[in-house]
Amino acid sequence: MVHDPPWLHVLPEGGALPVDLLLPTTGTTYVARVDGREMADLDGVFRSFYDGLRLPDYFGWNWNALHDCLRDLHWLPADHRVLIVEAADEALPDDPDERLVLFRALLSAGRRWSYTRKPDSVELGGLVLVLYGDAASVPSLREQLQSCWEEMTEAPC
Repeated sequence: MVHDPPWLHVLPEGGALPVDLLLPTTGTTYVARVDGREMADLDGVFRSFYDGLRLPDYFGWNWNALHDCLRDLHWLPADHRVLIVEAADEALPDDPDERLVLFRALLSAGRRWSYTRKPDSVELGGLVLVLYGDAASVPSLREQLQSCWEEMTEAPC
């Protein structure tokens, strides 16, 4: 992205981030991992997020339900959350339009739980997103996310 939001990190597989970008200085943190290789279809997407994030039992197994659960993380007993999407470039390989729906849901949640700027510092928000992809696919992944981000910031979620 031209200007990544501070809560979004897109990295090549094996890339690393300083721990201070992921973890707060105090409070409880919940870390969840999902794998794009397990998201060949919509059932795989919903199953990955249900299992990886331990979504509530009322999860409805559709995009609206995933969007709602990601935007209202109060059901997760933690002060901060880190969501790692491994092989994000491999999610929904045969349906690029649905992949963009997934990216919009992630970006919408990130924006909802984003950093809080204070006069003298920046406080870590409630959600940090880390998306990994094959090094060759990272530029394309960033373009897709940038397109979704621009679309979202031009129109309300």
